[in-house]
Amino acid sequence: MTEQGNIATELETAGVPQDAMRRLAELQPGRAGSIFTSDLSVNEFLLVREAGFRPLGLVLGSSIYHVGLQIGRWGRNQELDVLSQAMYHARELAMTRMEAEADALRADGIVGVRLDVEMKEFGSDIAEFIAVGTAVKAEDGAGGGGVDNWRNNKNQPFTSDLSGQDFWTLIRAGYAPLGMVMGSCVYHIAHQKFGTKMGNIGRNVEIEQFTQALYDARELAMSRMQAEAEALHAEGIVGVQLRQHSHTWGSHTTEFFAIGTAVRPLRADHIIERPTMVLSLDT
Repeated sequence: MTEQGNIATELETAGVPQDAMRRLAELQPGRAGSIFTSDLSVNEFLLVREAGFRPLGLVLGSSIYHVGLQIGRWGRNQELDVLSQAMYHARELAMTRMEAEADALRADGIVGVRLDVEMKEFGSDIAEFIAVGTAVKAEDGAGGGGVDNWRNNKNQPFTSDLSGQDFWTLIRAGYAPLGMVMGSCVYHIAHQKFGTKMGNIGRNVEIEQFTQALYDARELAMSRMQAEAEALHAEGIVGVQLRQHSHTWGSHTTEFFAIGTAVRPLRADHIIERPTMVLSLDT
């Protein structure tokens, strides 16, 4: 089977539609007369190019997912495993399809990734998960030279949700992104008993069961994100965001979602440049 045939098979296996395959086939990066597509701003585009990476094309992955039903016990703090797994799997499907498109373009990585969730009007339990970013190819001398492979230890294009400016700064500092890492936890927060509610009227008092529930849920999301970074053999995670979403589950069920970019040093002897002060001339 030809290389093009292998790529088509991989895209089909990942669930990439035929229209997307045709769009990718029309992109011929680096070829005379060909164009690239990108969701980078002008400033981001220039900084990514200055870091030694050439945009190839916009890549995306989508998954419309039916989120199952799981009821939490009224008076108990507990993770809702069925919902946690659904949110995790749906995002992974979107990310995997985006990475497959980047693979088809022979990209080294994907920058400026956005990973969004949108509840659909098809039903209160149906959501679309979409991942969008710009596939890039490292040119000779990228990162100061001497880097033979920009892909991660799973031989996948690196993914990063850093802005173009932060990506440029990271490369200049001697680090490279490995992949976006994430952790999710859907948690049911116990209801207060009527007697407790009445007893707290007019008092300043910590509601310990709520504190513990939110603490536990955040910790589960953070630990899962960290485990993904360890699987990539990362040195650390930068740009971490810890988001909270209620979606359509009601006031006592919420999702904590942790996401960041796992990074590695490009070389053992890298030196981080001393930051300099920049004065704006804007009035």
